[in-house]
Amino acid sequence: METTVAVIGGGSWATALVKLLSENEVVINWWLRSKTDLNHIINYGHNPRYLSGIHLNLKKIKPQQDLREAIEPADIVLLAVPSAFVKDVLDSLPDHALQGKIIVSAIKGMIRHENVLVTDYVNKRFGIAADDLLAIAGPCHAEEVALEKLSYLTICGANIAKAKAFANLISCRYLKATAIEDLAGAEYCAVMKNIIAIACGIAHGLNYGDNFQAVLVANAMQEIRRFLDAVAPIERDLNASAYLGDLLVTTYSQFSRNRTFGSMVGRGYSVKSAQFEMQMVAEGYYAVACIYPIMKKYQVKMPITQAVYNILYEKISPIVEFQILRDLLS
Repeated sequence: METTVAVIGGGSWATALVKLLSENEVVINWWLRSKTDLNHIINYGHNPRYLSGIHLNLKKIKPQQDLREAIEPADIVLLAVPSAFVKDVLDSLPDHALQGKIIVSAIKGMIRHENVLVTDYVNKRFGIAADDLLAIAGPCHAEEVALEKLSYLTICGANIAKAKAFANLISCRYLKATAIEDLAGAEYCAVMKNIIAIACGIAHGLNYGDNFQAVLVANAMQEIRRFLDAVAPIERDLNASAYLGDLLVTTYSQFSRNRTFGSMVGRGYSVKSAQFEMQMVAEGYYAVACIYPIMKKYQVKMPITQAVYNILYEKISPIVEFQILRDLLS
């Protein structure tokens, strides 16, 4: 019997995940908010706005606009909407809507204003047990999945058997997925790496070179370690792909929207003008507003996060802030 997966979201990452799942024996109920995009996919077999070069196998993919109809028959619900819109999408569902299903978060962000991880929100809002919660960690860019370049993912969950099962479900000839048990650590790291990518982008926009960026990323890894040791203290190898690998690909890649956003801010764009020109969500912008109060609560030394917060939310000049930051790095 084929597994049914409901994929929630219509952006580039959701589109890439739909493509990956369609390589295997899976039925995909794909929920999209935009009726225009949904009709285009049904008629032409590709997403008109994101990764439009991907041909979608409509024998396995069922685009839908009714969220409840997409979710009801699903064994697995894969969340792939921007973190800023998670509550807008899911709070329309009744409390029992996700019961008995495995919930997988592919969201590299947190719930705004509540400052909680997506899996924690799902646990509290819908009463989903920890054993039924998974998250997808990188390193992986949607654009390279579209090009069928060899990629790797890490599936994280307290129930390692379920994490391995989903890893097998999403693996294909150009994607290898493995499983780990560190759900909270991997989720927090996925949030943090977007903040660091913005910092690297700002540095690039200010014309700092590769030497500085290498120091910035090395210090960022230490910053992430201090944060995780404070909020989710377990033994973990931060050199693994789910942590260091995801950080590296996000801070260095041409496809990183957070790095692109930071670079624009470093070159003098306002936050609003950078967001408008990109027409895509840079998760790190929202993430730093969630991480900042947690950092303060636990009194963790995080100068890079502090600098990004000051630039984006306190409107301090990137030039001034990075003059301060560079003296704090080693």
